[in-house]
Amino acid sequence: MFDTLIRPFAVVFADTGFWLPALVTLVAGLMRGFAGFGSAMLMAPIFALLFGSLEMVATVMLIEFAVGVQLFPAGRRDADWSLIGPMSVAACLAMPVGVWLLASVDKGLIVKTVSGIIVLFVVVTASGWSYAGPRSRAVGCGVAAISGMMMATTSVGGPPVLMYLLSGKDPPARHRGNIIAYYMATQVPLLAIMYWTGIAGMGAVWRALALLPFMILGAWIGRLLFDPARERLYRNVALAVLFCAGAGGLLRDALIR
Repeated sequence: MFDTLIRPFAVVFADTGFWLPALVTLVAGLMRGFAGFGSAMLMAPIFALLFGSLEMVATVMLIEFAVGVQLFPAGRRDADWSLIGPMSVAACLAMPVGVWLLASVDKGLIVKTVSGIIVLFVVVTASGWSYAGPRSRAVGCGVAAISGMMMATTSVGGPPVLMYLLSGKDPPARHRGNIIAYYMATQVPLLAIMYWTGIAGMGAVWRALALLPFMILGAWIGRLLFDPARERLYRNVALAVLFCAGAGGLLRDALIR
């Protein structure tokens, strides 16, 4: 009976092994817990190489949703729902376009696109640049629509929304709450679309279930470490880790040779 229970988990990790994705998930959970962002951006390029782009998106979204449930009760109290609500709706409306791209675009191109987005995000953020344009509802919804399409295609929809939200003058707790609330409000519709269209299969479910304890553990530890006075340190550590993951995805072919 035990063999029957573990067989689905063994099958989905047969080609990749278990401990590398488990370690990546644990580190991603730490980043999500103490910085409020970065977990999907860390997992996406590595999981795309390990599992393929279709399975990567579904696996990352399932894990992200589960950890979002853990972080949401505290984060929702700090979120500005008058801002996050309309942005979440705009993101969801753009997701079908992203799902179509995921099913149509070359998988190698998706890996490089994910990695390039992450590296660009890190460089822009580390440079100190911040969005200084208008902060109207229309602008926020436009940014969120781009994010929703990117999330469905690559599982990495955070960069445009992060750069927009973090450019505000809100305190660290509000930034973190907005990010957690936005992810939670957009992941449920995306998962529903992916399973309804048949893009996600049971392999992604079993894989996510096996990796989820590592994400929950990492997020719990990261949440304990969270200190608003050290926000800059947390952000710099997260950016350094993300840059390494993105650069590795871009240089994959050279590294393999």
